[in-house]
Amino acid sequence: MTDPWVALEPGADPVERVRTLRRAHEVFTQGGAVTRPVRSVVADSWRRSARAGVGPEGTARVDLTDGDLGSYRAEHPLARVMPLVRELLGTFAADGEHLLAVCDAQGRLLWVEGHPATRRRADGMNFVPGARWAESEVGTNAPGTAVAVDRPVQVFAAEHFIRQVQPWTCAAAPVHDPRTGRVIGAIDITGGDGLAHPHSLGFVQAVARAAESQLALLVPPGAPADALQLTALGRDEAQLLVAGRKVRLSRRHSEILVLLARHPEGLSGDELLCALYEDESVTPVTLRAELARLRRLLGPGLLGSRPYRLMVPVESDVAIVERRLETGAVTSAVTAYGGPLLPGSQAPAVARLRHRLAEGLRTALIARRDPDLLADWAHAPWGEEDLDVWRALAALRPTPTVRARLRELEAELRAPAGWAQRRRT
Repeated sequence: MTDPWVALEPGADPVERVRTLRRAHEVFTQGGAVTRPVRSVVADSWRRSARAGVGPEGTARVDLTDGDLGSYRAEHPLARVMPLVRELLGTFAADGEHLLAVCDAQGRLLWVEGHPATRRRADGMNFVPGARWAESEVGTNAPGTAVAVDRPVQVFAAEHFIRQVQPWTCAAAPVHDPRTGRVIGAIDITGGDGLAHPHSLGFVQAVARAAESQLALLVPPGAPADALQLTALGRDEAQLLVAGRKVRLSRRHSEILVLLARHPEGLSGDELLCALYEDESVTPVTLRAELARLRRLLGPGLLGSRPYRLMVPVESDVAIVERRLETGAVTSAVTAYGGPLLPGSQAPAVARLRHRLAEGLRTALIARRDPDLLADWAHAPWGEEDLDVWRALAALRPTPTVRARLRELEAELRAPAGWAQRRRT
């Protein structure tokens, strides 16, 4: 096969391929071995699905309904390009008795549209708006796997991990935020075996690229055209969008901008000095030199002094998460959380903010008692050793994988001090 991301090579018999895939799926679910002709992308996905505790008889869970779904969709950036997606893909889906689906970065379906009879069939497996189709929840499937591996992918028939989904074939491509490059969702086409063709994968990928181009032309809602966009979660070096120009900041400049973004009124030199340096011997001259370099990097008119402040509005991913938490939109807050704030930073004020933000999120997750959200956190790099979250997840979803991981963490907690101290981010 020339392209491992395409489900069927030219000339392959789809009926025979389905038979061999079903046998391979049975072998894997019973003994864990992968046999031919399972593609490597599918084999890897099956293994991830099994590690996440997905069973072949499972089904998708509906995560958002009614008003919650409507509010979440309205706020999601992909809502702004849905008219374009419908124009490019909607007619193809309806005429071919397929479904057009769009999910977020967690594999949660936001829109499912297309042929009415096909939609009714899909309802039976909860392929509906608001349902969680993440790979870690329902195993191998095109939208969930596309966001998991950040690649366009086809999933054909019995390549699906859950048997209920195996009559279907789908192709999906991830969509990225043009400012940060992060995956924000995926566009999917789902239907019959006829979609197992290179053209369907190329088509959905072209629609995803068109959506990204459209997003790049749009100013974020409610943000002035000259506003700064600061991305600092999950990265040691923040990225700043300035007048359409992406600027990668040094660690110290990242810390300074995070703090100034939180204090639009400005900070004095002494306040910045205390916020940035644990070492009291660091002199104001050192700080002034850093600020001078930052001013040259940003360009004229953006960094003021006496007090030090940013002269234009700033929207940061930290502020977005905090606003959503304050309004109780826990799912939206988790979606916007790209990871710990500047995880390598030792600046006292940044470390406090990093801890406060992570604690606020994990506390809200535990209180919410949503097993899907807890699983997302527990399987993320920053949550893999979070004992409280794993305990909450085990209480709601006591799969063998979850219980085994919880036993490991509890055993390490009982180990001698200094051997396995766990530190939450």
